[in-house]
Amino acid sequence: MSQPLDVLGGITAEQFLSEYWQKKPLLVRNALPEIANLLEPSDVMELALEEDVTARLIKQKDRDPNQWTVKSSPLIKADFQKMPKLWTLLVQAVDHYSFDLAELWKKFPFIPQWRRDDIMVSYAPKGGSVGQHFDFYDVFLLQGYGYRRWQLGQMCDAETEFVAGQPLKLLPEMQVNFDEVLAPGDLLYVPPGLAHYGVAEDDCLTFSFGFRMPNISEMMDRVSDKFSADEMLRTPLQDLVRKKSTQIGEMTATELDYLKAELWARLQNSSVLDDAILSLMSEPKYPENIPEVDEIGVGDLEDALDQGYQIMLEPASRLLYANQLDEVLFWANGEAICVAEASIPTLQKIANGERVLLDENLYDANILEDLVQLLNESILMLLPAEDA
Repeated sequence: MSQPLDVLGGITAEQFLSEYWQKKPLLVRNALPEIANLLEPSDVMELALEEDVTARLIKQKDRDPNQWTVKSSPLIKADFQKMPKLWTLLVQAVDHYSFDLAELWKKFPFIPQWRRDDIMVSYAPKGGSVGQHFDFYDVFLLQGYGYRRWQLGQMCDAETEFVAGQPLKLLPEMQVNFDEVLAPGDLLYVPPGLAHYGVAEDDCLTFSFGFRMPNISEMMDRVSDKFSADEMLRTPLQDLVRKKSTQIGEMTATELDYLKAELWARLQNSSVLDDAILSLMSEPKYPENIPEVDEIGVGDLEDALDQGYQIMLEPASRLLYANQLDEVLFWANGEAICVAEASIPTLQKIANGERVLLDENLYDANILEDLVQLLNESILMLLPAEDA
């Protein structure tokens, strides 16, 4: 049994996963005090105007607050003129722009990295919201600035009806059974499908740490792409053993079962399937946020040894590994990558969220070559001593 975690209100990760995860909400007061005032409203407004940032400006009409409009990025200063009384600004992937914020993912070490979606920030003046709704993913709502009232209601699903004629998927009603105001540092875990409604009590920032699962359609698309690119799978199948003639217009149950069995066998026993899923789960959600860097060589990295530098995962990139047939394999930003055996322990640490000190322990030609390649591809980044 692991140790109690402050971020979970003093319960262990095992307790949370068995009693709350994907089951019921959890409110923790002062769970993450370090998030308080990490960003201010002006920071979010400035970020929303950046060229590559993904943001949405949601407004409610003054004459009829039940009428909503949504303007998606790119946003410009003119979008914020003549604002109604009620509005909300949503900015995605703020963890890609703030190392301090990205570090807070480490507060949730009990959820795998591949489940992470992004950290979204919601900025709203008093009364602002995005309406009554539900999500299909897990989210930890962290109050960072000001106060927000949260109401929770019934469980919903794919068949739940929404308000017609609106640009948002809004619920027509909510059976409120939870009503609390969150202060800076407070946490509210909301499981998938649970109706929720957050309204700003004053100028406030709420951070949403989202954890998303893939859907079957996404996985099938990726599997199809990978299998169609595999030359070995382009060879036609052998026909099944035929013992009697049938009507030429009929595909028999035996024939259909044979083809399904062959397809299933390829899926079950193919490394292509593993590659398809792992490439999908290592794919960055916002590749445009991955920075372009000046390329370095092994000599540059050797010169930086023992200078206090640390190597970490670039916040906008993804790095995963899997054990297959007693071999550790890596995927980064949607592609399988080949690394030397000597590099495996170091890259595992980085994939697990650790920062690795660039010192004499990494003085190995193969390790340095792998690190240089991953640094040049912005999968990893070098953190100077003063920022470490």
